[in-house]
Amino acid sequence: MSQESFTWPVALPACIKVELRNAIALVALNRPEKRNSLSDELVLGLQTLFSTIPSEVRGIVLHGAGDNFCAGLDLNELKEASTQESFDTAAIGQRLNDTIQFCKVPVISVLHGAVIGGGLELAAATHIRVAERTAFYALPEGTRGIFLGSGGSVRLPRMFGASTVIDMMLSGRVYEAEEGHTLLRFSQYLTEPGEGLEKAIAVAEKIAKNAPLANFAVIQAIPRIVEQDPQSGLFTEMLMVTLAQNDDEAKRRLRDFLERKAGKVVRG
Repeated sequence: MSQESFTWPVALPACIKVELRNAIALVALNRPEKRNSLSDELVLGLQTLFSTIPSEVRGIVLHGAGDNFCAGLDLNELKEASTQESFDTAAIGQRLNDTIQFCKVPVISVLHGAVIGGGLELAAATHIRVAERTAFYALPEGTRGIFLGSGGSVRLPRMFGASTVIDMMLSGRVYEAEEGHTLLRFSQYLTEPGEGLEKAIAVAEKIAKNAPLANFAVIQAIPRIVEQDPQSGLFTEMLMVTLAQNDDEAKRRLRDFLERKAGKVVRG
């Protein structure tokens, strides 16, 4: 696996670390001493990063330095916040997670240790989630007198069901990685401790081999189609299949398959 010398096109804060491997950007939340809690600096830095993805990057793997993915909002910044400041914090969090969900390349998150509150909201905005067995999920907002503020009240009930989210927020219930994988269906892959990053990189590298326009169509269209009424969704599907199939790269790949230059789908 090659590790390339690489600098992001714009300056990023020290709480974000980036390296490039085989066209995959590995983006680390780098506040391990704070369990990678989301400070304004970190959120705004991630907003800058996901808004300025260079053309050589074909996928992003988002992970946390240290023992945790992200323990949520940095409450030290919230405890004395005014009404206006609380509104602004929610706005930048919502904007970041919208930017991640609808950025131009697939984003895979690696979940280990604490995935709590705003960290769970952040993970929910990524396209694919790889969980290590150390991961645990919680939404303790109700017990702390606060509310979801980064789009989680929209995304998470659609994933888990409204009653599950209400229970997590009111009771402080914690789900372990296995439950998150099998009951909540939050993660698409479940690995042993310490194996999540390499699994995510392998998945990202496989995805990066797809036609770029096809990847873009999938991550842009599917989230929108599921929010549309069925007839609007079917029309959007027709537009996307026409767009994707008329791409030169897609035509080449189809010719290769028909001429038996490309392998068939097999198990494993």
